[in-house]
Amino acid sequence: MAKTLVLNATYEPLCVVPIRRAVVLVLKEKAEVVHSTDQELHSERTSFPVPSVIRLNYFVKVPFRARAALNRRAVFARDGHRCQYCGAHAENIDHVVPRSRGGQHVWENVVAACRPCNTKKEDRLLTESGLVLHKKPTAPKELTWIIVAVGTVHPHWEQYLVHGAALSA
Repeated sequence: MAKTLVLNATYEPLCVVPIRRAVVLVLKEKAEVVHSTDQELHSERTSFPVPSVIRLNYFVKVPFRARAALNRRAVFARDGHRCQYCGAHAENIDHVVPRSRGGQHVWENVVAACRPCNTKKEDRLLTESGLVLHKKPTAPKELTWIIVAVGTVHPHWEQYLVHGAALSA
């Protein structure tokens, strides 16, 4: 099912919701349509353009969140579903410094890896396994959660996401 980007009253991205929820917010006059798609929703008496971006009519205070949540899906989104050792399609996540060797479960120590590279590395350090990282793992930008939640970014959304995050996940 398609999704709609919800903006705060200040045009900052808040979340992504199903189209039906977005339409309800607009019909209850809690939000306004900023961008719509070329599709329409039909009822018995009316039709309504499918919103791709809506803006709330009131400001919602969002608690500060220092980092994106670290999970398997987010690691794959950050690394483009590619093994960070050989570039093949990734199926696993790997701790660069194994947890058995004191490595932590943090963004800077977790990468996507293919099964052969993950098996080759096991619980060894990079110097011991002969593998080389293509790029140093870092915590993703603030708005990567949108890419993780949806998988792709609608062209209408880009102008609202560029300020806080690079869209190259």
